[in-house]
Parts: sequence; C-alpha cells; structure tokens
Amino acid sequence: MSRGRLVALEGVDGCGKTTQLPHVVAALEGAGHDVVATREPTDGEWGRKIRVMAHTGDLPPPEEELRWFMEDRSQHVQELIAPALAAGRTVVTDRYFLSTVAYQGARGLDWREILRESESRFPLPDLALVLTVGAGVGLARVRARANTPEPAFEREGYLARVAEIFAAIERDYVVRVDAARDATAVRAALVAALAVLTAT
Repeated sequence: MSRGRLVALEGVDGCGKTTQLPHVVAALEGAGHDVVATREPTDGEWGRKIRVMAHTGDLPPPEEELRWFMEDRSQHVQELIAPALAAGRTVVTDRYFLSTVAYQGARGLDWREILRESESRFPLPDLALVLTVGAGVGLARVRARANTPEPAFEREGYLARVAEIFAAIERDYVVRVDAARDATAVRAALVAALAVLTAT
C-alpha cells in the first residue's frame, strides 16, 4: 500500500483556514481520497495546555512554548498522522509545523532552525496551502466572528511578524493562496492547488 498524502492549511489568525478546510476535504473526497481531517493544537494533553495559554495570555518563555508545540505535534503524528498515512489515507490538518515556524519564530526564536528541526522530526506535507492575508484584515475577521482576540497570539504587531515569516518560507511543497478575496474565490484557488494531488 502506498503512503497517503498530507495536506496542511497554514496562515495567520483570521486567514480563513478553518472555514475552507471542509471544502478542501470535500474536493479531495470527490477525487477519491479517503480523508482524515484534524487540527493543531490538538485536544490532547499538550494541545489543551496550549489553548489555555492562548486564551489567558499567560505566556511561558519562548523556548518552553516551542517545546509544548513540539510535544503536541509528536503525539499527533504518532497517534493519528503517521498511522493514517501508513494506511494510505489523506490527512488534512488545520495548522502543522509551518505555523510553529512562523509563530514561535515571531517570538524571537530562530525560525530557520525550527523549520530544519521540524522537517527532520515530522512527516513532510505533500502540500502546504498558506493562506495569505494582512494581519489587520485577519484580526478584523476574528472580531467579525464575535470572538475576542486571543491575547497570546491575536495582536496585530505580532501577527505582522508571523506573516513576514510565512512569506519568507521557501519550500517546494508550499503553495500560497491570496485569502484577502471573498471566500468563493479562495475556495476555487485552493481546489485548483489540490490538482497535484487529485490527479494521482
């Protein structure tokens, strides 16, 4: 049995990943893929710890915060992603290691080193769809959903640095999609980007 495919949706808060994920899943299922949808942070021990931190804004030192994300991902890969890929399934995840590269890099850590370590430790995505949008637009969308921005991450200056790192990542598996457009146009662009997977 051939290895499955791994698709990651990435981008700053408010870029539309979570909105678009069901459409990505539907497009892949329509092309015959057996799809598993998931997200990071997970609902496991480390993911719950991260979510509490995000809501309270009680930040640990950057190195400790990075460790939490790495531990959460290690468990995620071991328990869900790796078994699904081994079974030939297609995994679609709302955030993966490029988010750690960008967000923890924006804390002042070496994002290039985080990228190198992540690529050596975790399965590489076959396709990382990075939804690009300005930090101000993303925050406006968060507020429009009647959500209070999370103090740990959803601050415009911080998200601007996150967006800069996302823009600097150059990998063959990265495809950028302009997410400042309306949701229908973004959906069409994402489905078009999936062609490399749906054709095989």
